[in-house]
Order: sequence, then C-alpha cells, then structure tokens
Amino acid sequence: MFIENGFLPENKFWKYLIGSALIILASTIGQVPLLIAIAFKSFTTGKTFPTKDSEVMTFLSPNLTLFFILLSFVFGFAAIILVVKYFHKQTFLSLTTSRAKVDWGRIFFSFSLWGIFTAGSTLVMYYQSPQDFIYNFKPIPFLILAIIGILMIPIQTSTEEYVFRGYLMQGFALLAKNRWFPLVMTSLIFGTMHIANPEVEKMGYIILVYYIGTGFFLGIITLMDEGMELSLGFHAANNLVGALLITSDWSAFQTNSIFKDNSTPSVGFEILAPVLIIFPILLFIFSKKYNWANWKEKLTGTIVIHPIESTQNVENHE
Repeated sequence: MFIENGFLPENKFWKYLIGSALIILASTIGQVPLLIAIAFKSFTTGKTFPTKDSEVMTFLSPNLTLFFILLSFVFGFAAIILVVKYFHKQTFLSLTTSRAKVDWGRIFFSFSLWGIFTAGSTLVMYYQSPQDFIYNFKPIPFLILAIIGILMIPIQTSTEEYVFRGYLMQGFALLAKNRWFPLVMTSLIFGTMHIANPEVEKMGYIILVYYIGTGFFLGIITLMDEGMELSLGFHAANNLVGALLITSDWSAFQTNSIFKDNSTPSVGFEILAPVLIIFPILLFIFSKKYNWANWKEKLTGTIVIHPIESTQNVENHE
C-alpha cells in the first residue's frame, strides 16, 4: 500500500519536518544562479537591480529566466532523493508507487489525456475569441523554449509531486494514522503555496479554489491508484503544454510560447469548471481504466500497521 510505505521503524514525523526544511534550503540555494545572472546584467548594463517579483521575471530574456527558475527545482529534486535515501533510509521507488516498479504506461496515459485536453481547449478559446490572443510564435526562441521545457519542466512538476503527493503524504499518514488527514493537509498546503503567484494578485484569492481543488484531485488519484504515476503525468502535461502554448503578462511562467493572452484577467465559472466538472470526469475515466474500488476506505480509512507488516515493510525497502 503506497501511503504506508513510510511506516518504517526508524521513521518519525519530526524527520519529515527536518527533511522538508532541507529540501526548501536546497531549492533556495538553487535560486542563487538566477540572482547572480541578474546581478551580472545589472552591473554590465547599468540597469537598476530589480526589487519586485514582476521586475525579476522580466529582467532577463524569457527563456533564460525560465531556465534559472527551473534550475532551483533541480536542486530541490536532488535534495528529495538524498533526504529519502540517507535520512529516512527509504527507497525512492517506495516514495513513488506501491508497485514493484514504476508504471510508465500510467504516466504517459495521464500525460497524454491532459495534454490533449489542454491543447484542445486552448485552441477552442483561440478560435472563439481571437481578439484576446496574439500569435507569438518565433521559431528560434520557441525551439529553445521547447528544449528547456521538455528537459526541465518535468523535473519541476515531479519535484512538487514528490514533495506533496509522496513525501508529505506519507509523513502526514505517519502522524495521523489515517488517509483523510494527509489528503486534506497536502491539498491545502499545495493550494496556498501558489498564493504568491501573479495570477492571485490579478484575479483575487478566489483562484485558490482552483489550486486547492487541483491539490485534492492529485491527492485522490494518488491514493486511489496506490502510486504517484498518474499525478506525475498530469502535472507534467499541465505545465509543459501550457508553457509551450500560451503565456501572458500576468502568468507565473513568462515564455516564448505560440500564443500570448492579452485579455484582462477575470474571475468566472472557468475557475470552478475544472474542480466541479473536468476533474470529476477525469476521476471517472481513471477509475474505469484502472478498476478503482473501495473509495471510502482508500480516501478516509484508518491505517493499521501490525508488527509483522512493519517488519516486512523494512525488508522490502532494503
């Protein structure tokens, strides 16, 4: 069982607090190259060093900024691997799935499903309201964007998934000995983590409903499927396809994408539609394809680890 993989005799909840701090520290160190690059350009050009997030995002070229932002997640991902292996004495596979090996078919199915939907819905919006979009395609900048995105965005999204749907999910399960508390806590933390995104400033806190709802969706598919493969594929498709297709002056990623949204951001039913309509449809598709059952037990059940099971769990992780 995936969420119980962290139930090792030497594992304690306080270790997850320290481990989380180490991962955050590594990610923070990973931001230093961006600051160095900005300082170098400021020194060589005489431009004032940016002090606001919006200024930081536009001080360098979009592709270079994206590269340095994603680089911090490379540091974070490396920290997760090291913390899990050497601090928790746990295999990385056990943080990923309950299966004997990672099911790449699940990752690619989830990626393809959401990638096709994202691309299709973007094109529909473009043809319905072409006045809201600017055709932004430039071959060389887009090619560079594609290379950076394909290589590094999956690392960024995987880092977030391993932190929330893997590391913290198992950590909160160890603390609460149930399934609903990890689901709720990781979803709330994941959603509120986006509070600093420029979209929140433009659209208001109501957009956190979407982010928290997305956290619940990713947590549910992880618990129901006994592994992170589906959430890894979904998150990678969401960010990668989005970065390649569309950008705006108020989005978290400023990219050399194919389209640029120049409309005034507003809050409407489109914020609630994914949470109330699209995500339930995806849950139905996944449940039918992978034969999910026992929803109540898997999402809210109590976790009971017997001594014999704990011993077997340790043996499986050696």
